Amino acid sequence: MDVKIEKEWKEILAEEFEKEYFANLVSHIKKDIQEGKTVYPPGGKIFNAFELTPFSKVKVVILGQDPYHGPGQAHGLSFSVPDGITPPPSLKNIYKEIETDLGIKIEGKGNLENWAKQGVFLLNAILTVRASEPTSHSRIGWETFTNAVIKSISDNNNKVVFMLWGNFARSKKELIDATKHYILEAAHPSPLARGAFFGCKHFSKCNQILKENGQEPIDWKL
Repeated sequence: MDVKIEKEWKEILAEEFEKEYFANLVSHIKKDIQEGKTVYPPGGKIFNAFELTPFSKVKVVILGQDPYHGPGQAHGLSFSVPDGITPPPSLKNIYKEIETDLGIKIEGKGNLENWAKQGVFLLNAILTVRASEPTSHSRIGWETFTNAVIKSISDNNNKVVFMLWGNFARSKKELIDATKHYILEAAHPSPLARGAFFGCKHFSKCNQILKENGQEPIDWKL
């Protein structure tokens, strides 16, 4: 199947695109659209994380679960929203932790493209969702695909920092070779976690790891 995706990723994931589950996944999304259902993010943004962070540029992975399901919010980057959209509660909590950890204050803006362009791969485990129906595409094959993505990073890259927030993200730990990568774990930044995310200092820890390995640290400002 000819999938429109950044060329390095297209090569790395070529086998996945030819598998039956991927064809079924595409058919499922097309059927939803044909039936008049709204699917987020828009088609051209489904692989936005891959476009903005080519395989060879991945230094950090922040794993989300499901795209935002409200109008105009999802644009293919975990936790991120496009310009002009109010940052959702989880993202606001991420900003609070960055301010406490690094003294960087972020207000009003929710677009994390600046992180993605520096090598922060903002991957959702499920890449599409029906409007107003959270996790509605959780069983159509996306996790098989994104598990392969995580494993490809683990197998073919070195010294990547994986930030796993919440039980869902932490369940992906078994896909990552901890002998050659760094795994930072914390509670989810959602308000439902009642502040357990705060104090994790993942942003300063990440930059310390990158510097120790001779890599440019991430500028977390937006």
